[in-house]
Amino acid sequence: MNRYRLVVLSIFFVCCTVTASPDLVKSVAKIKPAIVGVGIYTPDGRPQNTLHGTGFVIGNGQYIVTNHHVLLSQIELKANQRRVIFTGVGKQGKIRNVKLIAWSKTYDLAVLKQVGPPLPALTLASQSLLPEGSDIAFTGFPMGAVLGLYPVTHQGMIASITPVVIPANNSALLSPAVIKRLKNPYLVYQLDATAYPGNSGSPVYQPGNAEVLAIINKTFVQHTKESALTNPSGISYAIPVVHLYNLLKEHNINIKD
Repeated sequence: MNRYRLVVLSIFFVCCTVTASPDLVKSVAKIKPAIVGVGIYTPDGRPQNTLHGTGFVIGNGQYIVTNHHVLLSQIELKANQRRVIFTGVGKQGKIRNVKLIAWSKTYDLAVLKQVGPPLPALTLASQSLLPEGSDIAFTGFPMGAVLGLYPVTHQGMIASITPVVIPANNSALLSPAVIKRLKNPYLVYQLDATAYPGNSGSPVYQPGNAEVLAIINKTFVQHTKESALTNPSGISYAIPVVHLYNLLKEHNINIKD
């Protein structure tokens, strides 16, 4: 009986002992200072600050990348509201005004520019697609900033490189632009990792380095949007960084300036 108990306890100890990857630990330390919250500041609002998603800093520390769907349109913004990013850690976060300087609805990307002191920035990876089966990680705000600005890191792998499809709810929404995208879909990464709504705009990188290879833009929802938090699918999608390079080139943005 005593021998049996010893064996069970030994197995439990082995199963519950997890060694963190030294490469990932180093990468997360580089990534986190460049992660920002993206949202809206309303001076007379309750709350004043609303976080809609994640962003990350690139280039000379003035440029921020996020998803286009994270941003309210100019029409949706009220007269006293302004786009901002939230920097810092915990409850000591600070607000910085930003200007939208480039965007793409097709690739769900947006580039913002802030005017404050330079922030820690990330390096963009090469434009080549990473092979399926590659280990990845991403860092952002999966649950928003309810408890303050505490970036969270998730691990996974590239499960597939697959065409992106954005289904329309009905035929009335099938505009020529939408039909064109459906006929000529671009490739995205399907990740074997769980992302949540607040992760939109999070940088995806390999555990061995802190170079951004993609941007989280959506997660597969099994039932309703509300159930994504309690019943996540574990399937997420990310936009390859090549489309960010193209967006910067299209708008003549030199992120080093």
